[in-house]
Amino acid sequence: MNAAPVKSAGNTEAPNVEDSEFLAELGAHVRKLRERRGMARKVLARNAQVSERYLAQLELGEGNVSIVLLRRIAAALGISVVDLLDTRERSVEETLLVRLLERLPRQQVEEVTSRLIKELGFEKDVRKQRIALIGLRGAGKSTLGQLLAKELECVFVELDSEVEREAGTSLSEVFLLYGQSGYRRIERRCLERIIESNDRAVISAGGGVVSEIETYELLLAKCFTVWVKAAPEEHMARVEAQGDMRPMQGNDEAMEDLRRILIAREPLYRRADRIVDTSRQTIKSSLKQLRQAVIE
Repeated sequence: MNAAPVKSAGNTEAPNVEDSEFLAELGAHVRKLRERRGMARKVLARNAQVSERYLAQLELGEGNVSIVLLRRIAAALGISVVDLLDTRERSVEETLLVRLLERLPRQQVEEVTSRLIKELGFEKDVRKQRIALIGLRGAGKSTLGQLLAKELECVFVELDSEVEREAGTSLSEVFLLYGQSGYRRIERRCLERIIESNDRAVISAGGGVVSEIETYELLLAKCFTVWVKAAPEEHMARVEAQGDMRPMQGNDEAMEDLRRILIAREPLYRRADRIVDTSRQTIKSSLKQLRQAVIE
């Protein structure tokens, strides 16, 4: 049995000229979509659980339109409500492209989209919506990142803090409980969530994120990356200034370890889109460098 049409509530005004034109375009669009699928009006009405009379009025551009019934009609046609309401005429190529994308699994859609973005030259513009700062602790990522996020009027996210929040404990405890591999798994999940939930953001990544290839590739693909670097001595001094007395500046072995880490990771850090050297620079001048790096 066909469902009775739902009457619109609280709106008894006659449609104006623009509304009438829209209703006529929408009706013609629905009829065209139905005919392309070889569906009789009776069949579409039954599948959408609307009365055939309502569907006929809709196709003729008459009467008020219920969003609930439009949703049913869209579902019966196998399209979204957005596509149903998009009455503009598409070219054959556009239509073919949309149909091809609709048939692909989600993962393949992401791969095809990423490839198109690169080939059409939109990649950098898209990635610049999310700025990722990489480099060792003490280079100034957090300080500069917060200031840049404020200027850009977007969120600032510290990846290590997100790892702590998800694990419900400190980073040292995360390493103690789950080890290096466990920490990296949590870090990857957190980064995926940050990217998924933030179209615009400034992200400060941990110094070792470049060592986990898959996570680093994700960062490079989805964010505009900047290596914030400094001289080893400044790294050490800034970490101590933050209250961490473990890497004593006078400890030659600790300084040598830091130099070795920098040398080993430098080829990875250099894969970033830009480099900002904060050595012997004030926060103001470093921020100016960073600002220029992300707007070029």
